[in-house]
Amino acid sequence: MPEGHTVHRIARQMTLDLVGCRLAVSSPQGRFAAGAARLDGRTMTSASAVGKQLFCTFDAGDVLRVHLGLYGAWDLHGDVSPLGAGQRARGSLGAPRVRSGAPTDARPSSRRLRMGEGETESTVPAGTAWPPPPIGQVRVRLDSGSVVADLRGPTACEVLTAAEAALVRERLGPDPQTVDDLDAAGEVVVDRVTRRNVAVGQLLMDQSVVAGIGNIYRAELLFRARLDPWTPGRQVPADLVRGIWRDWAVLLDDGIREGVMLTREDLDDAGREAARRDPTLRHWVYQRGGLPCLVCGTAVVVEEMATRKLYRCPACQVAPSGAAGGR
Repeated sequence: MPEGHTVHRIARQMTLDLVGCRLAVSSPQGRFAAGAARLDGRTMTSASAVGKQLFCTFDAGDVLRVHLGLYGAWDLHGDVSPLGAGQRARGSLGAPRVRSGAPTDARPSSRRLRMGEGETESTVPAGTAWPPPPIGQVRVRLDSGSVVADLRGPTACEVLTAAEAALVRERLGPDPQTVDDLDAAGEVVVDRVTRRNVAVGQLLMDQSVVAGIGNIYRAELLFRARLDPWTPGRQVPADLVRGIWRDWAVLLDDGIREGVMLTREDLDDAGREAARRDPTLRHWVYQRGGLPCLVCGTAVVVEEMATRKLYRCPACQVAPSGAAGGR
């Protein structure tokens, strides 16, 4: 499942390539026909992310809300702006590129960028028609005339009023990228974790507790904190939750900048470069079930928590003193 850093990158990509443009909006597969008709011909005024949810606002006040879910992805074609490693994560991206925003028959540059659980880029072969024909079940197409963005496989894709979108945002937990005060937001997370008797590993995946954390970041944050995922939230010390929140802010910022989830803090520059190329080098415990822990050598355990796979080192990750950990 795409996690928070991916959706923030998508929002930044759309800010560069679609915000300020009058868009032709359609639903090639037909399942979003009514929503597409409501947005067709309107100008996108902003694109933002909170956790795993994308909010694209249009000039009439309507908001396109997208949750990619397990299998969703965006494909962008055409004159797509560069947004790669080194892109500043927090703060302003600067002004979007100036575009006419009107569909034309002129064929723009032939870049294809897929943004989902991972990111891949390719060049469209010469002679390919413009706009490119939809591939597969495209729920919605956004066409600026020079960039086409196709959405396929989302869990949610709907048009909301501004008030309805605000209600969705209010139900989400804090996101380090969107809060004004990281410390104050961290206290919200501390309260939502420590007042519940649910396993902390499950609480970190609850988007109403903290927004954007998925299975990979959950496993890695808990290992970096050396915390047993089965520890009840109310038995986790507040300072430990604050540390996890601050670590999440760091990892999210890094993921947005780099475009990959690279969670091992022991890597030097050469190690990080190798991990960008080789996913098996990126994480402490995620997808390392049965392999030796990179710190202590104990076999990493794979369990199930709330229907999702949970990876942990049973030796390094322990319950706080006096708390009940383990299953």
